[in-house]
Amino acid sequence: MHDRISLITGLRALAAFLETNPEIPVTHPRMVLHEFPKHGPDAEMCADVDKIAALLGTEIDPDHRPYGHYSTGLDFGPVRYEYTAILATARARHDADDSYRGCIDPA
Repeated sequence: MHDRISLITGLRALAAFLETNPEIPVTHPRMVLHEFPKHGPDAEMCADVDKIAALLGTEIDPDHRPYGHYSTGLDFGPVRYEYTAILATARARHDADDSYRGCIDPA
């Protein structure tokens, strides 16, 4: 719970700071707060995402499904809260791609 309160306090402080200091550049047109369920079986992680979707009043994003991401989110203007389960096939694909890291020296 302390982490949640700290995050909310920090976001409010950042917003107030940016509002009172217009000379500070803010060039990112969009900001996303990514959250993830604990790793576990796909069905459990998807159930967690379904629960969050119900709380947000949102649907599961079909655009992320082909990439092995079961995701929902809610936009607050250019700020988005997103809750995503990275399914086993996507994690395995990433691990396989990453297994070659450091094996090739381009020099």
